[in-house]
Amino acid sequence: MPSPMKKPRRTAERILEAALGLFNRFGEPNVSTTAISAELNISPGNLYYHYPAKDTLINALFDRYAESLEALLDAAGGAQNVEDAWLFFHMLFELLWQYRFLYRDLNDLLSKNRHLETRFQALLEHKARAVRELLEGLGRGGTLRAGPSDLEPVATSMVVVLTYWLSYEYVRDPRHALEPETAGAALLRGAFHVLSLVMPYLQDAERDHLFALAGRYHAASPTT
Repeated sequence: MPSPMKKPRRTAERILEAALGLFNRFGEPNVSTTAISAELNISPGNLYYHYPAKDTLINALFDRYAESLEALLDAAGGAQNVEDAWLFFHMLFELLWQYRFLYRDLNDLLSKNRHLETRFQALLEHKARAVRELLEGLGRGGTLRAGPSDLEPVATSMVVVLTYWLSYEYVRDPRHALEPETAGAALLRGAFHVLSLVMPYLQDAERDHLFALAGRYHAASPTT
């Protein structure tokens, strides 16, 4: 008996995947719906049937990103040591990288898309809560030697770095920073610099462990 044929992906799903790839590669302002339909070899009318405007495409991608990010942020309070925190921030940067067009073009997107403006503000608040919970967990685990009042400005700085790290990488090297072959090094730098903000409060052994983790991951990364 012949095996059943694999069900083809729905057109709407293919459109989202193609749009995400093009937005990440070229930047959302530089990608038209016509370019997306050409990438898929479908008619513009077929694309408009599923996504009547470019903003509906962007919103659908953002909603997917937000759902994944919120699930990850909810786990922040479980971190008890530097290794837990390193893994959390590395996973966070990997998710940001998957949807990097949102951060590359963040100010432009927020200025013209009300849905993103309101949702991103809520997501930013969730991110801030998660970072505070992570720091509180590190304190309970004995990793940090600081009180809540000491760490509040540190938490804010960590959120700023998380939000604008990819923009910083892009400014450093516009031609290569957001290309796949440079992703590994960019994510490692981001995770390390976010955690370096708590370095003055780390116990000596945990500080040494942070440097060891960064060195180990850097050595294993295929990019420099």
